[in-house]
Amino acid sequence: MQMKDILTVSQLNDHIKALLEEAFTSLWVEGEISNLRRPGSGHIYFSLKDDKSQIRAVYFRPYGYNRARSTAFDLEDGAKILCRARLSAYQPRGEYQLIVESVEPLGIGALQKAFEQLKARLASEGLFDDIHKKALPFMPARIGVITSPSGAVIRDILHVTRRRFPSVNILIAPARVQGTEAAGEILQALRHLQKSGLVDVIIIARGGGSLEDLAPFNDEVLAREIFRCSIPVISAVGHETDFTICDFVSDLRAPTPSAAAELAVPQRSQLLADVNDLQQRLTAAKRRYLDEQRMRLTSLQARFKDPRRFLIDFQLHLDDLRERLERAMNSAGRFRHDQLHKLKMGLRHASPERRVREKQILLAHLEKSLHNFWQSDTAARRERLIRNTALIESLSPLAVLQRGYSITRHLPSYDVIKHTGGLKPDDRLSITLARGHIEARVEKISGE
Repeated sequence: MQMKDILTVSQLNDHIKALLEEAFTSLWVEGEISNLRRPGSGHIYFSLKDDKSQIRAVYFRPYGYNRARSTAFDLEDGAKILCRARLSAYQPRGEYQLIVESVEPLGIGALQKAFEQLKARLASEGLFDDIHKKALPFMPARIGVITSPSGAVIRDILHVTRRRFPSVNILIAPARVQGTEAAGEILQALRHLQKSGLVDVIIIARGGGSLEDLAPFNDEVLAREIFRCSIPVISAVGHETDFTICDFVSDLRAPTPSAAAELAVPQRSQLLADVNDLQQRLTAAKRRYLDEQRMRLTSLQARFKDPRRFLIDFQLHLDDLRERLERAMNSAGRFRHDQLHKLKMGLRHASPERRVREKQILLAHLEKSLHNFWQSDTAARRERLIRNTALIESLSPLAVLQRGYSITRHLPSYDVIKHTGGLKPDDRLSITLARGHIEARVEKISGE
């Protein structure tokens, strides 16, 4: 054995990983989920097993694990799934595992469960609430239809619309309505119709089918796009007993495509009949109104025999009103004249010139009083200052010194000495006199 043939464990695991990833780049695996874990990273770890063996699997977030895009159902232990994955190895532990890229439920039971889970989740978010439903236009100019262009559904819709309202335009947005690519094509068709702004209402339609056949209409991304659509959407998917997520989120559900066409456009013949009926009713009402007015005019003519009598009465009433108006105007003039006289007298009494003179006299009196008060107060304060100065000078220690006394302090603390206690010979003293001070030394201490 040569040394170059020896591999480390890491090198061996690297080779195994490269071989597995090269040999199994993409494969489909079915099995039952067990030991499912959801750590805080958002990735999903589980084991995929059958009745004989199992393999580890991981569903990484970067591969599109998003509830609105990757799966229309919740992964849980015991669920049977079909997943597209690639095989890889985890070198640190030397284990191989599936890197899952997409997941589909396996079997009719799983599809039904996924349908119920998605329905409950969207309902809890309010996507099915009536408050969000938009009303259909009364008479749309153009209808957008998303369906297969070659099926019987589009023929039924065209037949019903031509029969009910031939002048309405139909814009067909072709899309597959069955298979794995159907949901994406329906979604693109819906976005194209909404972006174009050419239609007033949109019909999403297909014939009946099994739960697997109707799976594209249970797509969560499609449901959310229908909810956000600014144009009213009619769902006509399947037969009357079939229900899809598309039915619940649309603004209106029709039991069949033909019923959707009937709901989208009014009956032209019925509209014409209604217009004709309204025209007849309007003509009859106009005729009745003219007859009533004619009868009223005849009655008035019978009562209005002599117009001069009414003119005389009006003339007398006008003269009376003129006299009353003249009296009222004279009375109002006198009242205004009296009011003006009173205002003049009041204004003269309240003349600012008189009030200014009164204020000037009051100001001169106050000025004189203030001057007298200031003089007397100043004299009193000067006399009190003289008395207090004399009293302070009499109580000042300096006055005592003038009489021959002195102040003796102990050095170096400068404490005033009141008795001989605490003094020792040779202590230094400072003696303050009336003029100047003396520094001395203790020679002898006699009694206290």
